Amino acid sequence: MWQKVRLDEERPLKKEYALSNKNEIWKMGSFIKKAAMQAKKLIAEQSEQAEKEKSLLLQKLKRLGLLKSDAAVEDCLGLSLKDILERRLQTLVYKKTLAKSTKQARQFIVHRHIKIGNKIVTSPSHIVSIDEEPQIGFSENSALADPAHPEREVKEANK
Repeated sequence: MWQKVRLDEERPLKKEYALSNKNEIWKMGSFIKKAAMQAKKLIAEQSEQAEKEKSLLLQKLKRLGLLKSDAAVEDCLGLSLKDILERRLQTLVYKKTLAKSTKQARQFIVHRHIKIGNKIVTSPSHIVSIDEEPQIGFSENSALADPAHPEREVKEANK
């Protein structure tokens, strides 16, 4: 529990991605580890079933935006924790400039201001697929949907 190396690695990630606790880091790490373990198992096998499972694993990771379209199964072993943290809804809301910070992005999501397509998503840790990414926006019922809302105004510091 008190491993200095692990704690030193997790602290900047928690701060950079405005995670509420380290359980979120551990869940994302678990996702990466499972994909890597499955890839190792499939690389070793040479059956028809293994080929089907390889293609399914690759399709899933490509759909989530974790791998490039021309990636091989071996590329699953190179996935890092940052790769998956970049695909979280909270991070993408901030990167699409719908929020001024990752903490504000988290607040908007939890308070039901953000939707993907027609569905309001209240989980900041939702992994957004490539298809869903352009559909991220404010809910129509949200006060933040108005571009003149004070929280949406872009501050021009140099003018």
